[in-house]
Amino acid sequence: MHVVVNAAMSADGKLSHCEREQVAISGPADFDRVDRVRADSDAVAVGVGTVLADDPHLTLDDTDRVAARRERGEPAHPARVVADSRARTPTDARVLDEAAMTYVLVSDAAPADRAEALRDAGAEVVAAGEERVDLAAAFAELEARGVDRLMVEGGGEVIFSLFDAGLVDELSVFVGPTVIGGRDAPTLADGEGFVEEFPALSLSGVERIDDGVLLRWTVEKSD
Repeated sequence: MHVVVNAAMSADGKLSHCEREQVAISGPADFDRVDRVRADSDAVAVGVGTVLADDPHLTLDDTDRVAARRERGEPAHPARVVADSRARTPTDARVLDEAAMTYVLVSDAAPADRAEALRDAGAEVVAAGEERVDLAAAFAELEARGVDRLMVEGGGEVIFSLFDAGLVDELSVFVGPTVIGGRDAPTLADGEGFVEEFPALSLSGVERIDDGVLLRWTVEKSD
């Protein structure tokens, strides 16, 4: 599986402010770019924190891209994936509507009644890992179900976990023209952080978009 992490952050590296509500960091031009990347993906993934904070839909906005996917024999929208160790996704979350298939990745520690409620709400529940989702095992299961290209849209905990597991192939970051600040505000990669053996990135592209800049890196894999 090819994994592309895509995010928008402020000039000081924040995904949102300290109250973790959605902040408009990029504008229409970058929104369209994100929609294009989604359209080229088999699935779009977020962590449960993003679902709880923003209630995203994770579907395509451009009707021409929806039509193009249908012409290729693909579903109108990419599948949606939520990494949710404890099955905390609300059953009325927009990612669980009928617009597209949704996989919820849980651990064995997820309450059985919560996992069953998500199934009743239409989700495909994939269990992998004991206390936390084993992302490598869960992604292998997704790949077996036809997900060859996965776009990850955050948040910082999931992004760090993916880098920690060596699962990221590309990183695209739109750096917006604003400063958010706050020692408790989420960053691009939160989690425990690296102390040594930091992931190595190779810059593959720089593009100005409005008053911000899009940076693209490929992730150098260790042998």
